[in-house]
Amino acid sequence: MSGPRPSRENLLLNLVCNVALPSILLSTLSKPERLGPVWGLLIALAFPIGYGIADFVRRRQANFISIIGFLSILLTGIFALIRLDRFWFAVKEASLPAIIGVSVLASMRSKVPLVRQLLYNDQVIDVEQVEAALAARGTREPLDRALRRAGFWLAGSFALSAALNFALARHLIRSDSGTSAFNEELAQMNLWSWPVIVVPSVAITMFTLWRLVRAITDLTGLSQDAIFRQKSTEAQR
Repeated sequence: MSGPRPSRENLLLNLVCNVALPSILLSTLSKPERLGPVWGLLIALAFPIGYGIADFVRRRQANFISIIGFLSILLTGIFALIRLDRFWFAVKEASLPAIIGVSVLASMRSKVPLVRQLLYNDQVIDVEQVEAALAARGTREPLDRALRRAGFWLAGSFALSAALNFALARHLIRSDSGTSAFNEELAQMNLWSWPVIVVPSVAITMFTLWRLVRAITDLTGLSQDAIFRQKSTEAQR
C-alpha cells in the first residue's frame, strides 16, 4: 500500500512569494533613500528562498527542477553581491531552462526519464490504472514511444525558454549589479518573464500533455476522466 500523497502546491502563494513580492520589494526598497540596493535585493530574495524551504518542510518533496530553481535564486544574490558583469546574469537566466532541457533529453534512456516525472506522474495521472490497462492490452511499448516524443517536445519548450530568458535579460538589464537601477531592472525582468517566457512555455507543455493523454486514451481505452488523478479520485468517492 502506498503512503499518503504529498499535498498540492499552492499556486497563488507561489506566484506571490516568487514573483509579486520580490518584484515590488526590488523596485521600492532598493532606492538609496530607503534600504539601498544590497539590502533591498537580499530582502526581496528572502521571500522565494523562504518559500522554497517552507514548501519543502511542509510537503517533504523536492524535485530536480525545484533544486535548480532554488540554486538560481541563490546565484542571483551572489552575483549581485560580488558585482558580476550583467552579461553573466543573462547567461544564468538562460542556464536554468537549458539545464532542464538537456537533462530531459539525457534521461530519456534511463530507467526514470524526467518526462515521466514531469508529465506522467502519480500527482496528475492515475498511473496504476493506466499501467494495468496497458498490460491488459499489450500496449506498453507504444506508450514508451509516445513518452519519448513528449520528451522531445518538452525539451524544445525549455530550449525556447532559455533563448527568451537570455534575450529578455540582455534587453532589460543594462545597469551594473549592486545598484538600485539594477534591482529595478531585475524586478521588471521578473514581471515580464511571465507573459514573455512562461506563457509560451506553458502553452507548449500543455500541448505536449494533451498529445500524451490522447495517446494514453487510444492505447488503454480509458476515458480522460479515468486517466486524470483528481477526476478519478472524485469518481471513486
